[in-house]
Amino acid sequence: MWTEHDHALTCTFRFKDFKIAFCFMTDVAEEAEHQNHHPWWGNEYATVSFRLCTHSAGRVVTQKDHQLAAAIDQLAAAYKGEEVRG
Repeated sequence: MWTEHDHALTCTFRFKDFKIAFCFMTDVAEEAEHQNHHPWWGNEYATVSFRLCTHSAGRVVTQKDHQLAAAIDQLAAAYKGEEVRG
């Protein structure tokens, strides 16, 4: 579940292994290019974390962030990623 924290949407996903996490990130990169909206993300082995905000709107959460988050959720489900809570 995406949560809003410090003017950004945040979420972390865990995958089976690094290779699957990297394939997921590659697909997210393609989607981000398609939407022309690029996330901050971090990766450690099979875990990928996101922080979404719209810089051009003053670094706040906008509809662009919610749209990219929805696309990321779909890709995470396709790769059988699990949300990391708390």
